[in-house]
Amino acid sequence: MEEAGAVVAAAGEAELNLSRLSVSPETLETELEARAEERRGSREALLRLLLPHSGLASLPRALGGGFPHLQLLDVSSNALTALGPELLALRNLRTLLAKNNRLGGPGALPKGLTQSPLCRSLQVLNLSGNCFQEVPASLLELRALQTLSLGGNQLQSIPAEIENLQSLECLYLGGNFIKEIPPELGNLPSLNYLVLCDNKIQSVPPQLSQLHSLRSLSLHNNLLTYLPREILNLIQLEELSLRGNPLVVRFVRDLTYHPPTLLELAARTIKTRNISYTPCDLPGNLVRYLGLASNCPNPKCGGVYFDCCVRQIKFVDFCGKYRLPLMHYLCSPECSSPCSSASHSSTSQSESDSEDEASVAAHRMQKVLLG
Repeated sequence: MEEAGAVVAAAGEAELNLSRLSVSPETLETELEARAEERRGSREALLRLLLPHSGLASLPRALGGGFPHLQLLDVSSNALTALGPELLALRNLRTLLAKNNRLGGPGALPKGLTQSPLCRSLQVLNLSGNCFQEVPASLLELRALQTLSLGGNQLQSIPAEIENLQSLECLYLGGNFIKEIPPELGNLPSLNYLVLCDNKIQSVPPQLSQLHSLRSLSLHNNLLTYLPREILNLIQLEELSLRGNPLVVRFVRDLTYHPPTLLELAARTIKTRNISYTPCDLPGNLVRYLGLASNCPNPKCGGVYFDCCVRQIKFVDFCGKYRLPLMHYLCSPECSSPCSSASHSSTSQSESDSEDEASVAAHRMQKVLLG
């Protein structure tokens, strides 16, 4: 193992780099045990162990007790089908890189992970390029995680329990088969970077507007046709990637409209005419129903709606740079909704924009989609 010794010397005392060595797993195991024995009498602990491209089919047994101070472990680009119990002995591990392996089946993660010290120490976890079809439940209990990468797997969905990861700052889920974004994703107060590109997502929930720390949002190469107007609340957003989506580039109306029920018509009348009432005047279910009224976004209308509304896509200036297609809900097909957002745009446009203005909007939209 003279070759390995040379690598160690070049990497420094706190790091052991045994990547890309043409040795058998048995020889690698022997070398790790020797290095662990050397460290037991040393004042300087080994903090980083690099084992990518080492032909590993399982974690080395020497990890089970020889490197208690390890903070970073890289076992990427091997043939691992499971991260064994040896991982649980790394009480101070902060970064685990295990991308481009064969993880994803039953037992891919060690039992007892959520009860181990890793639950409090692990901050960065990269499992991209594996075979996970769902996010392992045990990962959702790693409350100290700041970065989670599961790109290039076979994920079908994002679990609602993702909101448990309250320390998460970066979430990478690109290159999967995800169709929906759960509203609970909006409950991550520290999230700065969210990557959901190259999936099959058709809509963005308005709850994502609660991500007040979000700086970068990657949604390119999905199936999006519009964005919720609440996305304008992401005032910290610096990067927005939308290319490769079937986003509209003209004003589009969806006037599929079912007439409101007699109950809704009566409730609309009460609200628009400001007819006063008290809980003593009406049954409790009607009082609750009246409390569900939504205001029509057209300031010239003043109407309300409950269950029956018309969807309409409008372009809105965003951060003074882009024009985005946002979904609006109108109280009736006859109601015109000018896209007014004084805090985000110096001008507003109405339904009767000219063809020239529409073409300018389309041109600016292409910059967003293709940029």
